[in-house]
Amino acid sequence: MRIWPILILAALPAAALAAPAPVTGRWLTAEGKALVEVAPCGRALCGRITRVLKPRPGGPAVDANNPDASLRTRPIEGITILSDFAPAGDRWKGRIYDPESGRTYRSELVADGNLLKVKGCWGPFCRSQEWNRAR
Repeated sequence: MRIWPILILAALPAAALAAPAPVTGRWLTAEGKALVEVAPCGRALCGRITRVLKPRPGGPAVDANNPDASLRTRPIEGITILSDFAPAGDRWKGRIYDPESGRTYRSELVADGNLLKVKGCWGPFCRSQEWNRAR
């Protein structure tokens, strides 16, 4: 009968590793360009730009590189750049939209304390950056 408590305790760390760390909150993007708020949207998590901190020189902060011409004049502030994020092992997987290139990539998010590790991939090629938790 004493074996059950040991088995239960042994299973707890494995279960804890399966769930990714929470990523909700406000994050300052790489190079401090924008503030992104990550929050639930339906059954997934999404992130939208709540404030542009370093606009592109020479013009207003609009989604000028969007492949959909009808969206190229919309302001960057308020657009959703992280979408459909769901837990996948120790990370969150979804899609990320890059307004600078106008492309959408497969993406992974991993929270590590006050850092959010953001990876975007197109085919076999990936690029990573770290975002800082906003205060």
